Amino acid sequence: MDDIILITKIQCKESSMPIIKPISDLRNKANEIADLVEKSQEPIYITKNGEGEMVIVSMRHYANLQKKIDLLGKLAAAQANRMSGDKGRPLRDVMSDLRKRLSENV
Repeated sequence: MDDIILITKIQCKESSMPIIKPISDLRNKANEIADLVEKSQEPIYITKNGEGEMVIVSMRHYANLQKKIDLLGKLAAAQANRMSGDKGRPLRDVMSDLRKRLSENV
């Protein structure tokens, strides 16, 4: 079991309360909502007729989410390879390749 990678959850900064705004605020106070998104760096939940309609996040927050999704995809692929019997590469070879790449970028 020690050899198996288990993906459980991404650690996220926990907010005390979610920020929820009606869709009329988005229409009438778009600049205020944009400022709130940037300042809070938290998702803003928009409701329509009392039901969840959409979520607004800053570009930075969205980019970070995309990076996490990409990483989770790579981890899932690695886990699937491992489960199918792929032994991977020796650490010595990986480190050698990394050193070569780093020296090329300097």
